[in-house]
Amino acid sequence: MPANFPEVWSSRVIQLLTTQDVAPWLDGIPELDVEVTVMGDGSASEANLIHLPIETFQPEVLLNNTTYPIAVQDFTDTEVIIKLDKYQTLATSLTDDQIIGASYARIDSATRGHRVQINSLKYKKAIHAQAPAGDDAKTPVIKMVFTGDETGSEKANILFEAMVALKGRYDDMEAPVEGRRLVLSTDHENILLLDRNRFGNLLANINTGTVAPKIAGFEIFSNVANPKYSATGVKNAFGAIGVPGTDLVASVAFHKDNVAKKTGMTKQYFSKASDAPTTQTNLLNYRHYFIAMPAKNEMIGAII
Repeated sequence: MPANFPEVWSSRVIQLLTTQDVAPWLDGIPELDVEVTVMGDGSASEANLIHLPIETFQPEVLLNNTTYPIAVQDFTDTEVIIKLDKYQTLATSLTDDQIIGASYARIDSATRGHRVQINSLKYKKAIHAQAPAGDDAKTPVIKMVFTGDETGSEKANILFEAMVALKGRYDDMEAPVEGRRLVLSTDHENILLLDRNRFGNLLANINTGTVAPKIAGFEIFSNVANPKYSATGVKNAFGAIGVPGTDLVASVAFHKDNVAKKTGMTKQYFSKASDAPTTQTNLLNYRHYFIAMPAKNEMIGAII
């Protein structure tokens, strides 16, 4: 076993956690240019914190001004402290034969389950955070009503009208046109894919099984683990079981300039087989910190 085994594996996992099994709907959204502060000594209470400046200063704009000197406005801003979510995997038991060598193929085989599970949960948490708690002036939630008797085209028309209504709500709050994104639930994506009569390949491509990259001004993505809302239009808490049969799955909208995204520390824990002579197995697991949430409670929406 190479002497630098833990370090080689750790650096490889850190690389893959940010490049593999990522969420396409977060593509192009840069990480916040802020430092991560580590609070703690590696124990279970350890925390990764960031200080996020929230600018509230909006200077008045003068049109065809003829009065000098120009008036002075004081600059005001504030900041919030955000605690990054902590993700930990259970320890995996690996024999010496399974870990000998530091090739990428060996590392990826042994650690893939840890990476996939961490990323799956953190992006599920991230899309839940982008969904508004409920309908408000700056956080629109558009509710569709189906009777159960609609044809595929009729369902697609109702969904398309909801997307246009959501666009209208974004227009009302004067959200920038460029950068609006809509992450369709797979249920909603399938409604568009089944509509062959009304929209044809204008909204859906039957050959690729995908919808158009842009509809009603939104860049379109899809996700299999979108949040759910109660029948009254209130978002379920993350991880809540909800009420089967009445909960409503959501397609989630946001503006990419309003996403606060930051990756914190990734830490590898490894105990060597030499420390366990009776079992001769190694134990391996990871701790990873990440956050993706709206910077402000605005320009986020949902179709349910």
